[in-house]
Amino acid sequence: MVQYLDKNSGFAQWNANKNAAQKKSPFSGFLWWTLIFVVAWWAIGAIMSPRTIPQQNAESTTTVDLSAVPASQISSDQISATVQGLRISDVKLANFATSPDDATPVALLATPGDYIEVGLLSTGAPAPTPTTVWRVTGDAYTWRNSDGLEFTRTITTDGYLITITDTIKNPTKSPATFAPYARIVRSNDASSASATSNGAIAYVNSDFEHRDWKSLDKKSYAYTTTNGFAGFADQYWETVASIDSPDQTIRMKKNLDKYVSDTAAGAITVAAGDTGAIVTHIFAGPRDQKILDAAEAKIAGLGETIDYGWFWFLARPMLWVLNGINTFVMNYGVAIIIMTILLRLLMWPLTRKSYTSMLAMQKMQPEMQRIQKLYANDKMRLQMEMMKLYQTHKTSPMSGCLPMLIQIPIFFALYKALLVSVQMRSAHFLWISDLAAMDPYFILPILMGATMWLQQYLQSPKMNGSSANDIAAQTQKMMRWMPLLFTVMFAWMPAGLVLYWTVSNVFGIAQMQIIKKQSK
Repeated sequence: MVQYLDKNSGFAQWNANKNAAQKKSPFSGFLWWTLIFVVAWWAIGAIMSPRTIPQQNAESTTTVDLSAVPASQISSDQISATVQGLRISDVKLANFATSPDDATPVALLATPGDYIEVGLLSTGAPAPTPTTVWRVTGDAYTWRNSDGLEFTRTITTDGYLITITDTIKNPTKSPATFAPYARIVRSNDASSASATSNGAIAYVNSDFEHRDWKSLDKKSYAYTTTNGFAGFADQYWETVASIDSPDQTIRMKKNLDKYVSDTAAGAITVAAGDTGAIVTHIFAGPRDQKILDAAEAKIAGLGETIDYGWFWFLARPMLWVLNGINTFVMNYGVAIIIMTILLRLLMWPLTRKSYTSMLAMQKMQPEMQRIQKLYANDKMRLQMEMMKLYQTHKTSPMSGCLPMLIQIPIFFALYKALLVSVQMRSAHFLWISDLAAMDPYFILPILMGATMWLQQYLQSPKMNGSSANDIAAQTQKMMRWMPLLFTVMFAWMPAGLVLYWTVSNVFGIAQMQIIKKQSK
């Protein structure tokens, strides 16, 4: 980015002329840029730093004694979980390791007191409770209440989906009414990155709702919807529950030391001598767009839970291309390098125009300096003469800024894509064990800063005695500190993003040399 801000760019020349006309201090431009990057650095640090939520020591009101309730296991090729009465907990993701150094599968709802509870509420006939002891026969869990109603629960798994089917058989002579509910109770993962949509999530009337941990500390939220889901999302994982029943009420709140996201559907009535059924779908798995889209067949709106930021229309295609390249090269670091080169090739015409304009600006230097000195006290005449000079050389003061402006949304789109990509988690490249995290040895940020300095140095003309003291020259000298500022800023960025910017700098250096030779 810095290569478009030095003395040779149209923006720098325009800014220098403006400063010369208004007799501003030569330090003002540098101070403004320094202020901008200091503020940006502070903002990035605030966003990237984990937020620790204060926990209360009081025991949660949702705690019940389950010591008498037997536990069993359910599993598929992707997950396994513990079932204890109405509750499901300790969901292990078989295909995802805890860390590069720990092959233990990632576990969701593994903290004591964390669980998913799917049950029924009743004001008349007794319904199963968390402490109910079910009779297990194969894959079926059965229980009969004191009125003779028989409850049968089957739990099936398909990938990361868990489907709970509750069948109610009413052999009595009176109707029975029950309201299904599903709730997820969990702790706040204070170590999860806050730059993504972490906290409670819900799908309400075809609209996605998200409340972070800090918001839940302050107040509770409630929604009414015809259908939807409720749950929680972390940087890479999410757990949601959806009831196949209309007229739902979804709530998000903090309950002492736990956070609760639940949904309760409208009551159903099982007529005398009849049988009723209620189906609840649970998703517990990675925030992978392909997996979430496939699960939408059971849980509507699930594919909309990933936040790709303002530039989602760039982030999603970039992530799709990145994953596609990785299927061939089998390494995300190499995939990032290839994608960077492809992006720079697409921008070649614009970058060529920018470099051509830069070379034209270099040729204009003597005449520009003469005009600045000749009309230093006549602002109107100075602007008119500068416009004539630009027209003569067929260039524009802003022509060198277009590639920079295009790279800004690409930069932020890739930044967001790397943060939310579960595939990037623990992706290895050379000495880096996780491309979604910072470079632990700061090698890539240093390489990025070095290539940025070299790119700036190669495109900057030598200062002669007559031009070494003008405002543009002073600004250029101070802009040489920009590679250092960028190095510090990028030190805590995801390593994959720094790799992209480093390769982009190297490509820019080679491209600049080619264009210079062609121009000669």
